[in-house]
Amino acid sequence: MKKYIAFILLLSIVTLVGCKENFLERAPETAISDAEFWKSTSDLQLYANNFYTAFPSTISTFGTIGIYGNDADEGSDNMINMGYNTTLNGERIVPASGGGWAYSNWSTLRNINYFLVNQSKVNVNWDLKKAYVGEALFFRAWFYYDKLRQFGDLPWITKPLDPNSPELSATRLTRNVIVDSLMNDLDKAVAYLPTKSNAQVSRINKEVALLFQARIALFEGTWEKYHAGTAFGVTGSNGEKYLKKAAEVAETLLNNGGGYGLVDTPGADGYWKLFNQTDYSSNREIMLWRKYDLNLNGGHYWHRYTNTGAGRGLTKDLIDAYLCTDGKPISVSPLYKGDATILEAITNRDPRLSQTVYVPDGAHIITNNRPNGAAPVMFQAPSFSAANENKPATGYQVYKGHNPDYIQQQDRGTTGYILFRYAEALLIFAEAKAELGIFTQADADKSVNLLRKRVGMPTLQIAAINTDLKAEFPSLSPLINEIRRERRVELACEGYRHDDLYRWAAADEKLVGLKPKGAKLAQWTGIVAANLLASYPTDANGYIELYQKIGGMSTGYKFNINRDYLAPLATEQMLLNSQIKQNPGW
Repeated sequence: MKKYIAFILLLSIVTLVGCKENFLERAPETAISDAEFWKSTSDLQLYANNFYTAFPSTISTFGTIGIYGNDADEGSDNMINMGYNTTLNGERIVPASGGGWAYSNWSTLRNINYFLVNQSKVNVNWDLKKAYVGEALFFRAWFYYDKLRQFGDLPWITKPLDPNSPELSATRLTRNVIVDSLMNDLDKAVAYLPTKSNAQVSRINKEVALLFQARIALFEGTWEKYHAGTAFGVTGSNGEKYLKKAAEVAETLLNNGGGYGLVDTPGADGYWKLFNQTDYSSNREIMLWRKYDLNLNGGHYWHRYTNTGAGRGLTKDLIDAYLCTDGKPISVSPLYKGDATILEAITNRDPRLSQTVYVPDGAHIITNNRPNGAAPVMFQAPSFSAANENKPATGYQVYKGHNPDYIQQQDRGTTGYILFRYAEALLIFAEAKAELGIFTQADADKSVNLLRKRVGMPTLQIAAINTDLKAEFPSLSPLINEIRRERRVELACEGYRHDDLYRWAAADEKLVGLKPKGAKLAQWTGIVAANLLASYPTDANGYIELYQKIGGMSTGYKFNINRDYLAPLATEQMLLNSQIKQNPGW
């Protein structure tokens, strides 16, 4: 049975020890004294349950569509919001306080370390408690990976601190030292955690930990490779050891997934249906997910928005990335019909495109299972008349993740929140081996080509890669371009693209000066009221350019490649600890 997340906060808040104003001084807090706690494995489980609140939830949160809006919300070239992304536009400033480095931002780490120190007090056989230790190590890696993505260099803390702890005045360690520690934590977690078949329902298992380890290793390996020689690189390290680790760990999952693997996606909507299920218990591709239960945790509001434009929109840049059904890019394929309309844009294209964007083809459902047997509502045109939080930003409305069930759209929905899925392991394996220069046809056949085959696309043949006249990364090999394309297409709208652009140091190519474009507006003339269409600016070629009249976006995104890859630290941190230095460019 797949593992789902339906956790509630079980530990209440009562101070155990005194503290000063710093971020890692206090022990975690519980309503039970230490003398009464740490007696049994039940105590360990009770404490460890709290760790799971680190996973995203969206319970009772308005304006979100789960993972399917993250490419826009985090900032990327895949999707945009109705309002432009100020971070991509270089508008962040150095905060006086907070900014992700405040005391409260480190409380999760304090709680995890407190558990790891005190679990030894539980006098039971190691085999009965090692899974909970493995969970704690997994979540310490989860915490640190988030901080690594934000700030780069970090302090490495493995114990609860007191006011005199020297760690409170220590400098930050270089990012590769932090990642080495994360790899060590996850090596142990993998050793301690049970396999899928032996794990408790709703808990982290060995295979999930392997996938997360591969994710971090790929991130750091490519970060160090592509940021080498810049202020964001790591002196004396080119990321190769992490790329080898990513390939090795991902291959472990490919060779022995412990029961996980790809599922079939048959028909014209099989891929789409993978992302709108309310129960993934029997789905072997979804390795970890959050289950929503209206009687337990209240559900979410996603489908108040996914039935219209959700205040977001796919970009022309993403739409153009999908291959034609002959396996060739649109720049060279005779099958490409252009993009004067959405119907033309999806014709003869990778089937995942028409299952990711709404298409007026009589088959894309807005709402079904309506009361009294009413006919389904089918998509005909973007929801230009909706309120800003609901309307489409580009004319290309995101269909991936949409649940058309009438009941799901009335109040709170229960479509599952996917946290880890097996397809990512295939893509990590392919990319890591390609970056190492050792990717073979056999490797392609056990990774990328499995993803292409299940949607009926031609396989990638290394000896005969089709030349893309408009390659996304012209300075890189055709093979790297194709593997990055496959990752972009397979994981579109799932929240990976922001980190991908950052770790590839690709902002200069993909973000600086970017004026995000959408669909051609003229295709809805006579279908949508003229005054509604007039509110969407277009470029000289008729493509929607939503931010055209915003002064700060007149020349496109102003991302500063010498500064904006990492967030700034608050000025108060340098005052509290003179050993902490600011990030590059800030």
